[in-house]
Amino acid sequence: MPVQSPAPFPQSRPRRLRRDAFTRALVREHALAPQDLIYPVFVHEGQNQRQAVASMPGVDRLSLDLLLPVAEDCLRLGIVVLALFPVIAPALKTPDAREALNPEGLIARVVRALKKELPELGLMTDVALDPYTSHGQDGVLGPAGDIINDDTVALLTRQALTHAEAGVDIIAPSDMMDGRIGAIREALEVQGHIHTRIMAYSAKYASAFYGPFRDAVGSRSALGQADKNTYQMDPGNSDEALREVAIDIAEGADMVMVKPGMPYLDIVRRVKDEFRMPTFVYQVSGEYAMIKAAAANGWLDHDAVMMECLLACKRAGADGVLSYFARDAARLLLKR
Repeated sequence: MPVQSPAPFPQSRPRRLRRDAFTRALVREHALAPQDLIYPVFVHEGQNQRQAVASMPGVDRLSLDLLLPVAEDCLRLGIVVLALFPVIAPALKTPDAREALNPEGLIARVVRALKKELPELGLMTDVALDPYTSHGQDGVLGPAGDIINDDTVALLTRQALTHAEAGVDIIAPSDMMDGRIGAIREALEVQGHIHTRIMAYSAKYASAFYGPFRDAVGSRSALGQADKNTYQMDPGNSDEALREVAIDIAEGADMVMVKPGMPYLDIVRRVKDEFRMPTFVYQVSGEYAMIKAAAANGWLDHDAVMMECLLACKRAGADGVLSYFARDAARLLLKR
């Protein structure tokens, strides 16, 4: 619908609606709330283990016993979903990512433990092979070093079932293989996991903003000089994102995601306008690290920029945001 032409000045004075705080609040079009936020966490084996991620100040890899109080804090703050990412011991990483299928593996055990202690907390798991592969790629390598799509989808489907059987609420395939949403949805239905939701990483770009995340899960060194350009999306493409989202919805995705966040908010807007589906955006590790670094140097107001960026994601059309800032942002929101 075209925007109606306003009355000319002085009949129209837009500044009237900016005059004071209560009026600005009254007419504000978009707002951020704690329940809009999903908190990504990195979990590893052991007891009383906390390892700082150097490239993500304030973010730690945590053993389950230290993750539990973090999860409790999230609920107190109104954050109702945690996204779990595993840090796998190098000795368990193999070319075929077989540890990803272990029903007694790290993620399955963490899901069961969190669900036992905090059943009201929503849990989301990453379905991807790169934390488990010795080569750092998200799929099975062929003889020429290419990613074999269909063999990878078969493994991802088994991985998703392992998570569903452990009791996870939301499966989030982040691999960008063709056909994986349909294969996972069919397997979940056949095995009776009809309530397990799928949040598809539908428009995941081959971005340079993922570096600190790869440090956190330990895949950067394995990947080396290789890239993921044959399966993650080209940053120059926008129409392609709509095709990818349409395919994932048709295959059974309940929610869709755009990743990264701020550099791709135009994609979020297009996806929301086109499909009117629950749409999420991932404010990724590089975005977090940039704000942290600039604030540490006194170049930006940390809290103000953090909140502005998260609000921008909502304004672009996101129903929710995955962000390492989630707990800090929720604390500020509860003070308002």
